[in-house]
Amino acid sequence: MTYWFTEPALKSLVPLAGASAVRGLSTPFTVPRLFMGANALSEAAGLGAGVFDMIAASCQQKRAFIVTDKHAVRYANRVSEVVKKSGFTTETWDKAEPEAPLENVSACAEAMNGFEPDVIVAVGGGSVIDGAKAAWVLYERPDIADLATVSPLFPLGLRKKAILVAIPTTSGTGSDCTAVSVVTDTAAKRKIPIVSPELMPDFSVLVPAFAAGMPPELTAGTGLDALTHAIDCVMSPMTNDFTDAMALRAIKMILRYLPRAYRDGTDHEARLRMHIAASMAGIAFGNGGVALTHAMGHALGKTFGIHHGVAVGVFIPYALQFYSPITDKYLDICEVLKIEDTSSEASLAALVERVRSFLRALGIATDLKGLGIAREDFEKSFDTVVLHSFEDPSMFQSPRPATLEQCETLFRYAYEGKDVDF
Repeated sequence: MTYWFTEPALKSLVPLAGASAVRGLSTPFTVPRLFMGANALSEAAGLGAGVFDMIAASCQQKRAFIVTDKHAVRYANRVSEVVKKSGFTTETWDKAEPEAPLENVSACAEAMNGFEPDVIVAVGGGSVIDGAKAAWVLYERPDIADLATVSPLFPLGLRKKAILVAIPTTSGTGSDCTAVSVVTDTAAKRKIPIVSPELMPDFSVLVPAFAAGMPPELTAGTGLDALTHAIDCVMSPMTNDFTDAMALRAIKMILRYLPRAYRDGTDHEARLRMHIAASMAGIAFGNGGVALTHAMGHALGKTFGIHHGVAVGVFIPYALQFYSPITDKYLDICEVLKIEDTSSEASLAALVERVRSFLRALGIATDLKGLGIAREDFEKSFDTVVLHSFEDPSMFQSPRPATLEQCETLFRYAYEGKDVDF
């Protein structure tokens, strides 16, 4: 299959967007309209219209198509009742699958075509929201035969039929606040990021109670995804003052509240703060980018069946060390976390140890063999994993672009838990 991110011309052009001269001319910063808190879906009279009352004012047909999965359908049913009270006819499609396989996305788009909604509501984790985004593209653009070829450089022309509302039930991906959809080519066992500014949801609704049902392992994995977004975004060359502010604040909140949410899923304050932090990290990396952690984590997670948040989070220390010869932006993270040492190198070492200690406290290994990947399996899939990482579009945004050989070495170091020294 041909992928947009393997086109040589595009691979050359995309990194230029991060050049300071280009960003100095014009730097966009996009976010959805956010509603957050325990009463974000409240129908009680207050200081203004509820989110779906606001949406109803601009939807002539008032037909809402709700995308969800078997786990989140209980929350989707509650959302459906609220939507109906704003005058909408609704249909719920609860067949979304983990990691948004292309076949599943196409089935969702077919159901959309049958219902003809003017608002699409995604209720679920990152896979549900990403799948809804991709299906929305096919609904709006039936002429697009292959999502893998959709280039971020060309307009999609969305919103001629419907707008998008995202209501996350996990606190990690930040997909409710990004212009990215990650789907899966199941035949190739490969993740495909679809990138377009038009994929930014129009509304994000953060209801902390919707995340309260996550078990500790899922809480840790999704929260680690958010932490990875924030840390890698700070290090990205495509950041700006807005993304730095969001990412640094998200890091501080996640380190404080994720352990609480992990230990006690009914801690409502921790759930709310993690929900907000995940969306803040999403806003940050959606506008500023991620790099090695996701390029390597996408390939690792898909090949070995490791949860996305764990697969990207395990690479945080190695990425920080790899970036350090050409950037000291990790000192901004150290400052927020009050890590003060005698030198930049010592501060970096303290930050890396802080991250590793945090992983261990959540029951997550700090190296690949600790994730349960047998050496035989690692070696068998090594060349494919390295190539997919090297070709991943997240690699375009690295402050220190890695060669294919450096990717190989990084994977071997991460497997053994060895500090990066090159």
